[in-house]
Amino acid sequence: MAEPAFRFETEWVPADEGGEPAYILKLTNRSGRGLEGFRLAVSGPGRVDPAGEVEGGSIGTRLSNHTTFLPPEGLVLQPGETWTITVRKLSWQFRHWNDGARGAYLVLSDGSTIDLKTEPTASRSSNATFKRGIETWPVPAVPPVPVSIIPWPERVVVAGQRTAPAGFAVKAANAAGKAAAEAFASLADALFPADGLSRSEAEGGVPVMLTPAEGLGAEAYRIDFTGEAISVSASAQAGFFYGLVTLGQIWRGAKLYPNAYSFPAAGRIEDSPGMGWRGMHLDVARQFYATSEIRRLLAILAWNKLNRFHWHLTDDEAWRVEIEAYPSLTEIGAWRGEGLPIPALLGTGAARTGGYYSKAAVREIVALARSYGIEVVPEIDLPGHSFAMIAALPELKDPAETGEYQSVQGFPNNCINPAREKTYEVLDRIFEELVELFPFRTIHVGADEVPLGAWSGSPEALALLTELAGEEVASQHARRLNVLTNTHGADDIEGSGAAVLQAVFLERVQKMLAARGCVTGGWEEAAHGNVIDKAMSYLCGWRSVEVSASLARQGYDMVVCPGQVYYLDMANSPDWDEPGASWAGWSDCDKLYHFDPVEGWSEAEKSRLRGIQACLWSESALDRGIADRLIFPRLSALAESAWTRPGAKSFERFKAAAALMPVLYGYP
Repeated sequence: MAEPAFRFETEWVPADEGGEPAYILKLTNRSGRGLEGFRLAVSGPGRVDPAGEVEGGSIGTRLSNHTTFLPPEGLVLQPGETWTITVRKLSWQFRHWNDGARGAYLVLSDGSTIDLKTEPTASRSSNATFKRGIETWPVPAVPPVPVSIIPWPERVVVAGQRTAPAGFAVKAANAAGKAAAEAFASLADALFPADGLSRSEAEGGVPVMLTPAEGLGAEAYRIDFTGEAISVSASAQAGFFYGLVTLGQIWRGAKLYPNAYSFPAAGRIEDSPGMGWRGMHLDVARQFYATSEIRRLLAILAWNKLNRFHWHLTDDEAWRVEIEAYPSLTEIGAWRGEGLPIPALLGTGAARTGGYYSKAAVREIVALARSYGIEVVPEIDLPGHSFAMIAALPELKDPAETGEYQSVQGFPNNCINPAREKTYEVLDRIFEELVELFPFRTIHVGADEVPLGAWSGSPEALALLTELAGEEVASQHARRLNVLTNTHGADDIEGSGAAVLQAVFLERVQKMLAARGCVTGGWEEAAHGNVIDKAMSYLCGWRSVEVSASLARQGYDMVVCPGQVYYLDMANSPDWDEPGASWAGWSDCDKLYHFDPVEGWSEAEKSRLRGIQACLWSESALDRGIADRLIFPRLSALAESAWTRPGAKSFERFKAAAALMPVLYGYP
């Protein structure tokens, strides 16, 4: 294979005792001719700070993590020569090998482009092999328990062992059981198509009777093993389904590791979940996931007995759901690349890339999820994180707005305007379509990370702020225009003009949703101003357990998902060779498993706990091998924390069975 015409390399130089850290980019010309009149475009989680220092070139354009570098004037890069750029004072220091450039290309003087192969960023502090893919524990010869089940049930009393059946021929006595049997057959085929878990008696399937039972909760079940007979008792479809999943897990352990795990000959399993909200959030804006990927993820959630899928459909980087009233949202907002309103970001290249979910695809996904006992919660992130939305619908911005404010991720002027009636007209039509697509009638509206200077250059917003809070507050807010505030952490906007404007926006949006019978979800910043109806809303607490407890004390229903532990995009360790992010720290499976999401909470505060969820923000997930490493086995650890009572948890037991749980891609 011929060598590429150009080689692109990046290196991280950590801070030492006498110097600043540096990010070094090298472009080597291996072609047979000189290169001139070009620029280098680079993207991938790391961002060049607006105040960054660049040696060997200059910055042409910068939008979040997309940066173009210009060579010194008159430079002709001759064959065999290397152009070196050194960047200091980035938005944050690199911690992991995926922090550097994940995508790069050249833009030539005629506007054409040349893609460059990007290699993992090297570090002078580590030469360890870069890690990707799943890393779990081997199944021990003698596990702590005889059956393989994650999450562990409430009560397990089994005895003896029998040969694992060829599969299960499920027989149902009512409609709920029949629906559960169909869903289980679909799930088994999706995850383990060659296992034949669900099969007829003609093919050797052992009968499993689904028996209606009074007095059990909707997600509770009971399994009885009596000789050759197996029965699952439940009061609702979800309970039957979870009982079958438990049987399937026991079967796989006994089939794949017959010398370690067994299939019971007698006994009973009684089970119900500890928490009602057991979820996973997936950001599909930073990186797009095809419908097939979402389908498999839902199957994995179901196998872990998780019951909420928080679908983060929009952000600065993209708008991913079809809205018939506003086709430009996906025509413009779903795509990025060279020359488009949204440039190449987070490792994508010059070519137009992206995608969105048609209404037909959404309906398919929601129906599949519901058959698995999973409710889908869509998120439309508002009023911040809306760069893509504004690119598609510029009427959401005050036409007289001047100047610039920046988000923590480096997006300028990324908040839709709360002072414009057009804003609410557009949202009303969007919500009308979303409510029809998502029957759970819970819509998450984000409300996170609004910059301190948001709308400081908008006459319309400043006029509204004057009306709401007085001239002094409005004047103070106007002075934040063109002042860089949000670079090294999300701004605390409590008490600011931005918080006042966000509060009036959220109050109106929440009423719009409540009028449609919808519960409004938000990140914890939705509590600014204390204006939303607590009876028709809930918050996701992402900063800390203490902040979530404080909000629960104020009367908000809480889903706990602190970034330090439950954000799966955080790396598994602080080491350079581990992929992921680091702004909230790091969390391995052991730490996540043992984490107490309500430590220090009073009983009154615990009464406001809906549950917990893991969150995957997708900056690093262009590489799906990285995605696997970040999600698994930590997702199963969270599932057990949400389902299993604390006194019944055992990390040694969990580790023994973790390798039996399905993964998303299986990439090395």
